[in-house]
Amino acid sequence: MADPAVSQQALSWSALAALAPPAAERIEGPANAQATLRLFGQLEESVRVTLFRDHHAWCPYCQKVWLWLEFRRIPYRIRKVTMRCYGPKEHWFTELVPSGMLPALELDGRLITESDRILESLERSFGPVGAPMADHRVRRLRDLERLLFRAWCIWLCTPGLGEGQERQARIQFQGVAKQMEQALASGGGRWLDPDAPDGPTPGTADLVFIPYVERMNASLAYFKGFALRQDHPGIDHWLTALEQLETYRGTQSDVHTHAHDLPPQMGGCWADGSQDQQRMAHAVDCGAGLDELESRWSSSGATVSPRGRALERVLRHRSTLLARSPLGDRFDQPLRAALSAMVLEQPVEPESGSAAALRYLRDRISVPRDMPLESARVLRQSLESTAALDGDQHADALPFEHRFDQDPRPFLDPSQLMR
Repeated sequence: MADPAVSQQALSWSALAALAPPAAERIEGPANAQATLRLFGQLEESVRVTLFRDHHAWCPYCQKVWLWLEFRRIPYRIRKVTMRCYGPKEHWFTELVPSGMLPALELDGRLITESDRILESLERSFGPVGAPMADHRVRRLRDLERLLFRAWCIWLCTPGLGEGQERQARIQFQGVAKQMEQALASGGGRWLDPDAPDGPTPGTADLVFIPYVERMNASLAYFKGFALRQDHPGIDHWLTALEQLETYRGTQSDVHTHAHDLPPQMGGCWADGSQDQQRMAHAVDCGAGLDELESRWSSSGATVSPRGRALERVLRHRSTLLARSPLGDRFDQPLRAALSAMVLEQPVEPESGSAAALRYLRDRISVPRDMPLESARVLRQSLESTAALDGDQHADALPFEHRFDQDPRPFLDPSQLMR
């Protein structure tokens, strides 16, 4: 007998579209991964900067430059390029930058590569964000960020560590993390920026740390069962302050995206197999997320709810999602069932045999490329709960050495492929 608590009817596409909000304003609105132009109230004719960054809005070095431009409110164009682990590099970009490395930036017609050189050039043209890159205090913090990065890599990316080696790698990482906490505390405020430690926004010193600390928080939970924010309250306070800022949230990724996109970029990330690691990894993989590690920002006052934004983003790419699903057009009703369950906040029965396809999509939601963190979480949860009504069938495991399953080309307009 069917469960009376489960609705038997998924909403039609037209009914779902009627519930969706308008697309977010990309040019003048908050920071977002979908924009190709940002103006901050200025005329498009005044744009002097073009940022070349990845389609997935995931590259940590791109994120550093992206954040700088957003916090400094410099008008800029965005041209998006495929990172090699997701698919082939665009020929037009390798003709411009033979190495294919990201980010790249064009300033007044001059091409600049390597993120620190880009920031130094931007500072010379527009002034710094907080204390400048060349400030001796910022240089010391940049050195500290590299120390933290190396300690993280040793722990995360060294295969075959024994129990004692795991313990030593953790001690080494935490020792450097405490140095970061000391740097935060010595400034007496919420930021690392020595010129504005308690100001409303972070400075360049903070922007240097953000991309990899975000990835450390995610990867060490998933692969080592280590809760960075719980063990290091100073870093947690800093991340919480960032998460109150709409500008940062527009660039922020989540644990699921980082945990599955990092291995091919890092040459492998290795799980320690502990109970905490298995618990955290399972929570991430099934879409539940990790409350102790992810955003501390409440969406209660937002104009558009996380569910509404998730619905709008799926509807935008509905045809391609159906075409790329393992079920093809037969994924139509299961996808409508999951979206209906999400917006109605009640279970909706999917057609039989759809569990693996629902989980296939669950595993491929990328933040912030597709939608903000909170929206991705509610969508993943709905896809999982809808799949569970059909059974425990799973799609093939996500690839570890590449993410060609995330090739962006099917989702792009033909004109974007030729640029």
